[in-house]
Amino acid sequence: MTNERDLFAALPTIDDETNRRLHRRLVDAANAAGLLDVAYRTIDTPVGALLLAATPKGLVRVAYASQDHDLVLEGLARDVSPRILRAPARLDGVARELEEYFAGRRRTFDVPLDLQLSHGFRRAVLSRLPEIGYGKTASYAAIAKAAGNPKAVRAAGSACASNPLPVVVPCHRVVRSDGTIGQYVGGVDAKRALLTLEGAA
Repeated sequence: MTNERDLFAALPTIDDETNRRLHRRLVDAANAAGLLDVAYRTIDTPVGALLLAATPKGLVRVAYASQDHDLVLEGLARDVSPRILRAPARLDGVARELEEYFAGRRRTFDVPLDLQLSHGFRRAVLSRLPEIGYGKTASYAAIAKAAGNPKAVRAAGSACASNPLPVVVPCHRVVRSDGTIGQYVGGVDAKRALLTLEGAA
């Protein structure tokens, strides 16, 4: 009688290249059948590994490692679609723009955005953030006013804290009225690094 160990030893081993090829075929088949609703990949940056995720409409999520990429993917599967796959090629353009940004060769992002994870006043705040120019900062109070509710300073801060697209939608450029740096979804060190890169700190 063949024991279990012998049975598994008889199975062919699959090397990394074969795994990559099979994964590419899966992604291609899902794309062709219209079954890939969310594509994702990670990239290494000066502020750590960033998870990038996109729908056919555009970039839907950027997440820092401190936010736990696995939890972020679970959230995307719940809030956007369970049809989610690692498909790096779909995010090549975003990755290239981020690399150019961190190299100091890009000041604005041109990739299409999908803001479906933000609603109401939070979306209004996010839509105003790109108006803060590269190398500039604005206060939470100024952003609240620009978004249509001058009294909602705390809500503007909450919108920045829950920004699903940090770096690309520049909530790091929003600081406290007294000029201090304030909190940041990727941590204060990441915020300071981004502002230093842009010459705003």
